[in-house]
Amino acid sequence: MPGAILMESLRRGLRGGFRPALDVQVGSLLGDFVWAVLGLLGVAALLALPVFQTPLALAGAALLGWIAWQALRDGLSPMPIFDPSAPAVRPDRSALTTGATLSLANPMNMTYWAGLGGSIAALGVEDPDGAAFAVFLTGFMASSVLWCVVCAGLIVWSRRFIGPGMWMGLHIGCALGLAYFAALVLWRSIN
Repeated sequence: MPGAILMESLRRGLRGGFRPALDVQVGSLLGDFVWAVLGLLGVAALLALPVFQTPLALAGAALLGWIAWQALRDGLSPMPIFDPSAPAVRPDRSALTTGATLSLANPMNMTYWAGLGGSIAALGVEDPDGAAFAVFLTGFMASSVLWCVVCAGLIVWSRRFIGPGMWMGLHIGCALGLAYFAALVLWRSIN
């Protein structure tokens, strides 16, 4: 689904290639895994209380705002030259951390995973136990890892079609989208 993770993957992948795009995706998936385990154990319901949710939402809004600023800055800077023959640079772990932080700071993840436990019963498992949750979580994670690779690959593949105007437009579009998400999270957390 288009959102902050995809925008940040696009922004980092356009600049740095496959690895940074994949790292944002995998980082987000690690955060999703934490929420999944907490949700399936029932802990996410406790964390959905306003005393936990509001500070988490405010931190998430601040992070989204910061990333929006970085996207705007990148869009206004010159487009880098993509040289596939250049030696690989050491991976920047901040992409992985950013993806995980975006996922962990998303208050909607709490609600999603807390409600999912009941959904497994709706899928035909009458008395879901640890094995049912493990099978579901394994399938979810396996399909998500596949999507992470496909998404990062598509971002890198698309770089060959991007000129300076599109570079600027994509980054400014990402900045506007991320700023919108930051404002939306902030608005929902204070109302």
